[in-house]
Amino acid sequence: MNILVIGGSGFIGTRLVSYLLENGNAVRIYDIKPSISHSKLVTIGDVRNKLALDAACHDIDIIYNLAAEHRDDVTPTSLYYDVNVEGARNIVRAGEANGIKKIVFTSTVAVYGLNNPNPDENSPTDPFNHYGKSKLQAERVFTGWAEAQDDRCLVTVRPVVVFGEGNRGNVYNLIKQIQSNKFMMVGCGENRKSMAYVGNVAEFLAKAVDFCSGKHLFNVATKPDLTVREIVEFIRSELGMSTKMPKLPYAVGLAGGITFDLLSKITRKKYPVSSIRIRKFCANTTVSTKALEKSGFQSPYSLQEGLKRMIANLDQNIYFEGGG
Repeated sequence: MNILVIGGSGFIGTRLVSYLLENGNAVRIYDIKPSISHSKLVTIGDVRNKLALDAACHDIDIIYNLAAEHRDDVTPTSLYYDVNVEGARNIVRAGEANGIKKIVFTSTVAVYGLNNPNPDENSPTDPFNHYGKSKLQAERVFTGWAEAQDDRCLVTVRPVVVFGEGNRGNVYNLIKQIQSNKFMMVGCGENRKSMAYVGNVAEFLAKAVDFCSGKHLFNVATKPDLTVREIVEFIRSELGMSTKMPKLPYAVGLAGGITFDLLSKITRKKYPVSSIRIRKFCANTTVSTKALEKSGFQSPYSLQEGLKRMIANLDQNIYFEGGG
């Protein structure tokens, strides 16, 4: 297959491109940043650039769209919609112009909202932030494209928090805070989190080349889920630290997050603590992966193995932002 990976220079995209190449595909990358691992495959470009995107899709069989504005603190918020929604519309136009029949889109479980108990792919959507709202709108753009012709194939993947070697997203920050003794448990820690190791996510995405026409939707997580306390205790144990730790009541932690929100507005600086991050940390964010299991996919790595691999490579020079 001739495959274009939009956002292929990023954390998940880099692993995905490696798997696709190993499987004998011809792969090109379209990204606003160069690729550390696959520099010769990259065309530098933005999903908001219609002409460049159309040219990049020439002679392509499958488009993977991993490009997104995804951080919690993107400003202005209109960027979420410019990149995630208008970018989706531009990809659809480029796909139609080049006769492409298959698109694989990485969305997010943020479309379900917070404290939505173990949603599956048929559960109601209720995104609580601009990232989730823009991703849901993008899903609808791609769904409209798929429904326009019976021979089109759309694979929509909703990953949970993705972590792994080389990533400096939320899980990395958690590990570093624990390592430096700056971490304090907010709340009781019994809320559960669905997480996904990048090796599992990329391998499932690579298998999407085999899906037939129609719409396919999957929540993607590495099961079984762990509580926040179990995650923190495992990390502390791997770092050779005591599993005992200081705790802070949720109300106090949330008040601190709101204070940092105000400071951020006043100083125009971004801080590692915010009210939305406190809310997300203390919320139950689990999803059902029945559709993934029904597909026959089995994750090659456990959560614990993924965390071990990340901790062992914590300070490697090659890293990516994002991932959760």
